[in-house]
Amino acid sequence: MASTLLAVTRQLPTSVAKSLDLLAFAGDTGLLFTRETVGLAARGEAMRIALPGGTRSVAHVRAVLGAIANEDPLRRAGTGAVAFGALAFAPDEAGELIVPREIVAKSSDGTAWWTRIDPRIDRLTNLANMAELTMPELSLPRLPAWSPHGFDLHSSVSHPVWCEIIATAVEQIRNETDDPDGLRKVVLARSVDVEATDPFVVGDILARLHALFPSCMVFSIEGFIGASPELLVSRKGSSLRAHPLAGTVARSGDPETDAKLAAGLLASAKDRWEHLLVIDALDEVLRPLCDELDVPQSPSIVPLRNVSHLGTLITGSLRAADVVDRTAPTALELVSVLNPTPAVGGVPQAKALAVIAELEPVSRGTYAGPVGWVDAAGNGEWAVGLRSARIEGNRARMFAGGGIVGDSEPGDELAETQLKLQALLAAVVRP
Repeated sequence: MASTLLAVTRQLPTSVAKSLDLLAFAGDTGLLFTRETVGLAARGEAMRIALPGGTRSVAHVRAVLGAIANEDPLRRAGTGAVAFGALAFAPDEAGELIVPREIVAKSSDGTAWWTRIDPRIDRLTNLANMAELTMPELSLPRLPAWSPHGFDLHSSVSHPVWCEIIATAVEQIRNETDDPDGLRKVVLARSVDVEATDPFVVGDILARLHALFPSCMVFSIEGFIGASPELLVSRKGSSLRAHPLAGTVARSGDPETDAKLAAGLLASAKDRWEHLLVIDALDEVLRPLCDELDVPQSPSIVPLRNVSHLGTLITGSLRAADVVDRTAPTALELVSVLNPTPAVGGVPQAKALAVIAELEPVSRGTYAGPVGWVDAAGNGEWAVGLRSARIEGNRARMFAGGGIVGDSEPGDELAETQLKLQALLAAVVRP
């Protein structure tokens, strides 16, 4: 597969790397995937890669990125040709990846690099063009824009109706308890639409998300923004990581009270069962791909600003022979076999997706879908698109959901969605 593009990567000087602001580089219209000060930001567009079958049709991406010529002495994850994407929750819903024209990245060791992808005129021309870009342009000044001052909020469904929906799902799960193929868990989500007096300023929202949720993955992909606490999967060479979350409790702000709430979450049979369904499913999918896979026997508490989750950090090594001969799945191909996990879909998957389609009042789109990046070497990082909003001018749509099992109480599930929505509204709605 031939390409007319050339990617040129260079390490940035130490002085520039120290001051590099990924949020500033992305601005209001760029692409962003970062946690704390580490990650990638991008601008412009070199090409797009269509995924007509959604995450179930990603096999060709490896070849497309690999065909882009590469002038990359660093050979680190996130250098060279990189594709960003925010893909749909529904695994067969069409999507696309964006290969930006210009990418900057910052690693945990403080080093930073810069990639530019241009039409492949010739190598020397591309290198000369890159040398002409001055360092101050890595952080272009933003045009002044006033954030909205007034907001109207509308839920997609009333609270009583939402509780009825939850009760319907609980009844189905209980009725199918003795069926080995019956529904065991389904994750249901509801949406809230926000209409503002003026267009939302994406850069301002991202800055607030970054400040409010520093441990989360803050992302911005063409109007889909958020701060996800859940790592779907990452790959760096042969190393694999996933950090599924399932099970939630509120936080009070008082350390002693929060410790008791966290202990109660760890002791909750309902939440531990919900979490175990997720971990078993990921174990079943990932273990055959790995020489080693470490799955802790017990979850730990993942504290966020206003809630705590049960989380299990899964680490592993992809099969060595597959990594050497380059047949090991890329980060995006790992996404394709994981999405959607039981943390956002349910068990068994097909039955849960059918229940979601029947009971949820609004299509999810990219909510709870994979969002992240993959490079030509197969490295990448993908989050689950949670704590997210779709921004279109002065309108924003956000979702929140929870895992429903046989012991779920509708009122508790409603309260969980309210907590999760409050976290995002704190960044979006600023009167």
